[in-house]
Amino acid sequence: MKRFSSISIALVSLACAMAVAAATRPHYGGTLRVAVADSPQSFDPASADSPALRSLSQLAFETLVKFDSRGRLEPLLASTWQVEPGNQRWRFQVRGGVLLSDGTPLDANTTAASLRASNPQWKVFALGDLVMIETDAPDASVPAELALARNSIARRNSDGSLTGTGPFTVAKWDAAAKHMTLAANDQYWAGRPFIDSVEVDFGKSYRDQLMALDLGKSDLVEIAPEAIRAALAGNRAVLASQPEELLALVFSHDVQSNAEMRLRTALSSAIDRPSLSNVVFQGGGEPTGALLPNWLTGYGFVFSIGGGSRERGLQQRASLTLSYDVADPLARILADRILLNAKDAGIVLQATNGDNADMRLARIQLPSLNPQLVLIELARKYQLSAPTFADASIAAEYSAENTMLQTRRIIPLLHLRSGVAIRSNVHAVAVSPDGTWDLSGSWLSPETP
Repeated sequence: MKRFSSISIALVSLACAMAVAAATRPHYGGTLRVAVADSPQSFDPASADSPALRSLSQLAFETLVKFDSRGRLEPLLASTWQVEPGNQRWRFQVRGGVLLSDGTPLDANTTAASLRASNPQWKVFALGDLVMIETDAPDASVPAELALARNSIARRNSDGSLTGTGPFTVAKWDAAAKHMTLAANDQYWAGRPFIDSVEVDFGKSYRDQLMALDLGKSDLVEIAPEAIRAALAGNRAVLASQPEELLALVFSHDVQSNAEMRLRTALSSAIDRPSLSNVVFQGGGEPTGALLPNWLTGYGFVFSIGGGSRERGLQQRASLTLSYDVADPLARILADRILLNAKDAGIVLQATNGDNADMRLARIQLPSLNPQLVLIELARKYQLSAPTFADASIAAEYSAENTMLQTRRIIPLLHLRSGVAIRSNVHAVAVSPDGTWDLSGSWLSPETP
């Protein structure tokens, strides 16, 4: 009898263990419901300029190389790459066995055509299974640049649609309805994803997203930087990035005189960045005087963050105007605080919604995990002089960033975190330090009542 009882207990224990193992083992099937704030007019990786859009874009479109979570380049659609002496001619071996979502094999010709469309300044051509890239000047950042979403490999079809190689395909896209359906790619070269489909609702406010999550209508939603702390306190499953989005004042023109340089320097010193971070963003960011976040470079802390100081002897000769995004609910609050800080320092600053303001309050997404490429992209976006780097060292990066800061075209204020909240049955969602999320290996388990 005791033996029978022991065997029964053992069987029950084994059954429980198997049930637990089955519950934690990845399952195929299910639909992941996602809500985001962006409202794009097309699902083109070239326009994926936010962590959410880049995250969704990489489900359908892939690049030749990518960054891992530690900022190191690794192969993706390119199996290997080499550069010739002089850093002007690059060779990328296109990975074999990769199919476009319509079943067509990916080859060097399709890859080269895609890269020519996104980089008209390069000479790109196919040579057998190789894609050759030639630049006008030495450019050691070419591999890092190929990891940008805009350089995703896609075949552009006659009807305007795009065909990619990712783990999902675009089954339905309706810009007017702000909805998209992604279906699992059964022929994906790295193995079919666990989830059958991803339903995306665009144009949802952060408040509506969180409400949809709590009501069980969405499985993954964005969390605003200022709401991350409260979301964690509410016992929600929240995944947050490193401080990566740059909040900054961007001037519309170069400094024209010494007096104007002193005025901009005084304004930078006057802004109370810790107050903006702790009060307005509820600790969802870090005060900064740097363009690049400290976790990415290790030297960001050396740049002064001001703190409400007033420069003596400042000669005020003209007022400045500040514009902001009226669609951003926090922009008006931020502008008002900056105006008060400026007033306390004896600087006349006026807020406006016009396009001809002296400067604007901008939120700039971190486009890459490569510091040098981030500086290059910033200069390109705001028509600044292109940074130069003596080599790939941290000292060279610091020198280039310091030179850009000294122009006072951009005054950094904060680096903000981004985050997502997920339901308890969503597993294996990874959030990169730059705010993008990886859903390629995610799966759904049955929800517990």
